[in-house]
Amino acid sequence: MVRQQLLSLFVLVLTACAGQPVAVAPDVVHAHAHNGGSIVGFSQSGELLASGGWEGRVFIWQLPGGEPIFRWQAHQDSVNGLVFADNDRHVVTAGYDGWLAEWTLGGVTLRRVKTPAPITCMAASNRKDRLITGHDDGSVRIWRLHDLRLLEERTLHRGNVKAVALEATGGRYASGGADGAVYVWTDDGEASPLARPPTDAWTLAFSPDGRWLYGGGWFRLFRWNLSDGAFASLPTEHHGIIKSIQFTPDGGELATISRQTDSAVLFLDPVTGAVTRRFQQHELCGASISVSPRGRYLATTSDDASVRIWVLNRPVGKGAN
Repeated sequence: MVRQQLLSLFVLVLTACAGQPVAVAPDVVHAHAHNGGSIVGFSQSGELLASGGWEGRVFIWQLPGGEPIFRWQAHQDSVNGLVFADNDRHVVTAGYDGWLAEWTLGGVTLRRVKTPAPITCMAASNRKDRLITGHDDGSVRIWRLHDLRLLEERTLHRGNVKAVALEATGGRYASGGADGAVYVWTDDGEASPLARPPTDAWTLAFSPDGRWLYGGGWFRLFRWNLSDGAFASLPTEHHGIIKSIQFTPDGGELATISRQTDSAVLFLDPVTGAVTRRFQQHELCGASISVSPRGRYLATTSDDASVRIWVLNRPVGKGAN
């Protein structure tokens, strides 16, 4: 009897394991890159990756191998935003210490601007020459990317700003705050409130075609139709806060990472929220996800301090990044 029970248990375990979805392991893992990872972002060429952490350091990694080529102390607190600029010759970073700064790839300071409040989030577009920062005091600021000149500031939220987004091909901005509000506006227009999601939006992204604004909260994707304001809340397989999202270059998938009670790394269908691809989750809460401009690489970082890189497609010859 005991032998039969053990055999039955063994069969059940094998069946359960066989039914588990396959998660793709990363090609490169830097296990202790930061004290805790806060942000990752690719260069415009896709040949470099930058990462920032809680301790304020920035790393530049060379692809495809992911070798570290530069490192410097950029901020005295968490790095909460970064973007490659000036044809990938410079990096602009934003920190919770309140500083916005431009650097050479070797970490030499080119310009620094002290803002009135800690920077909690950032988004930028080289094409539009714009950068947007969200702050701990509920304010958002628009900057000219190439010289960090302040163009506009608005106080939109009560409490900290959790997410900002910039439409790369249009002229719209978006922000979401700890007060639950989500706004969209243009350079010269009033900030229009969108339908409130069921939980705070921790991340925001415009769809490549400009028709939709997406966000992430506890377990679910949020989607706003920017033509009529219609709102949808999409279930996902995330079991925590969806902390960071980014569209793949063709707009067909959303790269997502979650935190709090989850650290999953998933590609989702933007229409349904269903999983299209699975990647190995982090050991601790997820923080940031990025896809290279031509879709060759995926990178993530998390509270576990690691930076992870996947090669999504491997060209036969010299391929695009």
